[in-house]
Amino acid sequence: MNVFLYAATVLIWGTTWIAISMQTGPVPVLVSVFYRFAIAGGLMLLVLGLSGRLQKLGRGDHLFCLLQGMCVFGFNFVCFYTANAYINSGLESVLFSLAILFNALNGVIFFGRRITRRLMLANLLGFAGIISLFWHDLTGGEMSNGTLLGIGLSLLGTYGFSLGNMISVRFQQRKLDLLSTNAWAMGYGALTMLVLALVTGASFTIEQTPGYIGSLLYLALIGSVIGFATYFSLIGRIGAGPAAYTTVMFPLIALGMSTLFEGYQWTGAAVLGLVLILVGNVVMFYQPKAAAMPTRH
Repeated sequence: MNVFLYAATVLIWGTTWIAISMQTGPVPVLVSVFYRFAIAGGLMLLVLGLSGRLQKLGRGDHLFCLLQGMCVFGFNFVCFYTANAYINSGLESVLFSLAILFNALNGVIFFGRRITRRLMLANLLGFAGIISLFWHDLTGGEMSNGTLLGIGLSLLGTYGFSLGNMISVRFQQRKLDLLSTNAWAMGYGALTMLVLALVTGASFTIEQTPGYIGSLLYLALIGSVIGFATYFSLIGRIGAGPAAYTTVMFPLIALGMSTLFEGYQWTGAAVLGLVLILVGNVVMFYQPKAAAMPTRH
């Protein structure tokens, strides 16, 4: 079962990045993210409610669902959608693969795990990989403010995703129903985006093209409802650190699609950067197991 969940997550999320690039256009980012999670969260709440599977949650759990919604189904995707205007979807996916390092760091912050040499090495490899990946821009005089903004937004969105992972660990430690917490969190994320869109005066338009509507439905139904269910199921079965290892693999799919559809051009430094980031993630992959061993005594 773990293999199936892992493969499904990699395949689904490896293809969502190109779909996100299709959302970039005349529709405001806040509105596009609202559409996505209003569809996903609304559908999940409806189906779970009609089937009697929607678990009742306490006030504190609803508060954490709100926080998770803002971290994982709201502000982080505002960052990713906005960043796509400055860097391509494949590079976004590579930066997102650093989630495994952020999960390890947040494990230190929220669960008291200690900082180890392995964690430090993995972070150094990841940082070196980012520099190498964008080396051409750094040395060619082409590193624009927009590119820096795209990198910063992608990293900020990834950290928000990692914070949501920590909340998912809490939910599953409390034996809460995964689908119910996902549904509530998506609903709260959509509601947050709706409020912000209204406050900022964003126009609730929709781009009536097959590309926009098709990618929106794919992101809402496949990328959100199914993708997050498989990923958070992995967290419950193998832990947040090992589950985040899926982010090591789907950049290969995302970069391949970016090469085909966005004209991404590979350089030697870019290949080296990708390898360094992937190696850093592999180094980090075994850390959660090592850190968890002392707690069993």
